[in-house]
Amino acid sequence: MKNIFTLVVLTLALSLSTACNKQKKDQPSLDSSLPVDSTASIQNESVNDEAMPTVNTGAQEQLIAQAGDRVFFGFDSSEVSPEGKATLTKQAQWLATNNSNVTVEGHCDERGTREYNLALGERRASAVKKFLISQGVAAQRISTISYGKEFPEFLGSSDASWSKNRRGVTVVNN
Repeated sequence: MKNIFTLVVLTLALSLSTACNKQKKDQPSLDSSLPVDSTASIQNESVNDEAMPTVNTGAQEQLIAQAGDRVFFGFDSSEVSPEGKATLTKQAQWLATNNSNVTVEGHCDERGTREYNLALGERRASAVKKFLISQGVAAQRISTISYGKEFPEFLGSSDASWSKNRRGVTVVNN
């Protein structure tokens, strides 16, 4: 009887372990072969308000009106799209006439692990930074931060919500 009880307990434990390890459909796995910037400022603790840059509200509104403040990315991608390049070109022009520093925030949708999305968010923020630098913006004027999936702009588990949460946002600092 004791052996049967032990067998049942072990079978349940194995079943629970297997169920917990299954990934959701379309959820990217954390692939260590993907390129990650070794200087990435990925935070290991939960993101808090202290980590968020202070926004220069007036200048931010000007940036939004004249150039837009965000670009969107494809699923599991940090490649800047042609539409994104057009927006970033306008941002670079705006930055050329304004003496402001910016922080580029990298964001992801809810799918994938927290760690994976922090790394992907950092790659997205770095891609935006690299493009702005290629347009003549001084590197020291641009910082990056990854929020991963911590701050979704649109709630919901649909393609429409996910596509709006996969973004790089340029924030004008005080």
